[in-house]
Amino acid sequence: MTRIFFALLSLLIFSTPQAQTTKYVTDRLEITMRSGKSTSHKVIKMLPSGTALAVLDTDKESGYSHVKTNTGLEGWVITRYLLNEPVARERLAKAEATIEQLRAEQSSNQARLSNLSGSQQSLDKSNKALTTENKKLKQDLTRIRQTAGNALNLENENQSLKKKLFSIERDYQLLQQQTEALKDRSDRDWFIAGAGVLIVGMMMGFVFPKLRWRKKSSWGSL
Repeated sequence: MTRIFFALLSLLIFSTPQAQTTKYVTDRLEITMRSGKSTSHKVIKMLPSGTALAVLDTDKESGYSHVKTNTGLEGWVITRYLLNEPVARERLAKAEATIEQLRAEQSSNQARLSNLSGSQQSLDKSNKALTTENKKLKQDLTRIRQTAGNALNLENENQSLKKKLFSIERDYQLLQQQTEALKDRSDRDWFIAGAGVLIVGMMMGFVFPKLRWRKKSSWGSL
């Protein structure tokens, strides 16, 4: 009974389809793909090293695996010639390709870094120029403020001088009027004095002859 159970279990295991996996032909130069799982079966194709194969089934008793190529060709190959990953030659070629890609990326990154460095230097120069310009503008603003303050002071002084000048002109006009008045008064006084002298002279001109005549008359009577 136990033997029958194990026999059925073995039959069930070997008859159940296994999940499809991918294997690679070993790094031998070539292996044979046959129509069956023995050397007596017909050779379908010679598979070069590194060929990727889809494993459809594996027969452990015969040591063969049922495989399928990328083109859809099916057959049987010896299981021990199959590897779980590509052969060293393929891995080396892939690694070299990866290295070349990394080198290209490194070169590109170095070029980008160089460009970024150039851009950074350009930005630094621009920043320095802007800083210098900003400092100059601040100095100009300070001078403008000082000039505006000086202009305001000058304006205030100018207004004060205008007021003083107006006061001086007013005083001058007043003095000029007073001078004119004094001049007119002096002329009038001189005119009055001259008229008085003239009148006195005329009176003396009338009086003196009469006095002389009277004296003569007085002397004649003596």
